[in-house]
Amino acid sequence: MPSTINYQAGDLLLVDFPFTVSGQAKPRPALVIIDTGDADVLLARVTTQARSTTYDVPLADWQQAGLLAPSIVRLHKLATLAKARIRRQLGTLGIRDRQQVAAVLQQIAATW
Repeated sequence: MPSTINYQAGDLLLVDFPFTVSGQAKPRPALVIIDTGDADVLLARVTTQARSTTYDVPLADWQQAGLLAPSIVRLHKLATLAKARIRRQLGTLGIRDRQQVAAVLQQIAATW
């Protein structure tokens, strides 16, 4: 049954994120990049692992966004997932973090 819930860019969700190789899934936080209203949503991975590329955005207001630990959005790690994999909404990014994410997304788009 497809989800009728639509999410907004900047929402943080808890999703069953599949591992790249095995196909098994683990509950992980993810950031909504775009939801066009169909059964899928485009997400960026959120991790507590140290920053490693210029496409990683450390979240300044992670607690207010509903996360349990200091976190980084990996904007070079995008995935389209079925909304059926979403467990729940955690929160949403604050304005400062949204601006940082938007700036990096613009850098990525500029490489096209």
